[in-house]
Amino acid sequence: MTASKPIEEGNASVLDTIKFNDAGLIPVVAQSAASGDVLMVAWMNRHALERTLATRRMTYWSRSRSELWVKGMTSGNTQELTEMRIDCDRDCLLALIEPAGPACHTGETSCFHVTLPNISDDAGK
Repeated sequence: MTASKPIEEGNASVLDTIKFNDAGLIPVVAQSAASGDVLMVAWMNRHALERTLATRRMTYWSRSRSELWVKGMTSGNTQELTEMRIDCDRDCLLALIEPAGPACHTGETSCFHVTLPNISDDAGK
């Protein structure tokens, strides 16, 4: 992975350039800083992002409950932010984290533990 360009901490103008969707949300990919494994994908609104940057504890927006959700608040499986990156289009975040336990609500380390069946080369022909 290439080195990221740092953004000055507390720079509100940088947050103003983020492209939240029509619902005011942006997807965030949580990746283990140690292993590089993708652990989960969730959503943040601006308040969740600001809180995450301020506390270093991953705080997401729960679309089903319409409220902030601090990862691990009930399960103990917290995620500490080590670095936050934004993609070139400024419409997706990458959070490098140190997880304290599994990321998935099923108890799996990653939410991406299910493999789709192989699709043959001639499928759909």
